[in-house]
Amino acid sequence: MTTPRVLVLCTGNSCRSQMGEGWVRRLLGDRVEVHSAGTKPSFVHPRAIQVMGESGVDLSSHTSKGVESLRGISFDLVVTVCDSAHEACPLFPGAKKTVHHAFEDPAHAGEGDDALPLFRRVRDEIRDVLPALVARELGLSGN
Repeated sequence: MTTPRVLVLCTGNSCRSQMGEGWVRRLLGDRVEVHSAGTKPSFVHPRAIQVMGESGVDLSSHTSKGVESLRGISFDLVVTVCDSAHEACPLFPGAKKTVHHAFEDPAHAGEGDDALPLFRRVRDEIRDVLPALVARELGLSGN
């Protein structure tokens, strides 16, 4: 059996989809091949790197990628984690299944330390929801 491929998709590929990729990789390990991308990629937000690092998930080598960089790859599951990505890509070419679960965008919280509580809350919500959603949608046992 081949390893199922998962794409976590949002607008900027800067916070939520990066966190999602990190958590799915960390918690589901080699049971899935996970990627993330954005419909309008920008950069990996430094606060996303910081708060994921606090939880032992290293995003420091991640880069922001556009969906076009993944064209031609077949995905077993595409998860949109923001409403604009869901509206832009309700059907992802090559995806066997697409599901949507929106998370608040912490990038809009600002740049200072005042933004950290929101980044941490979104990080924890993604940890608590996304790996289990992926496992359930793919029929993986043990989750």
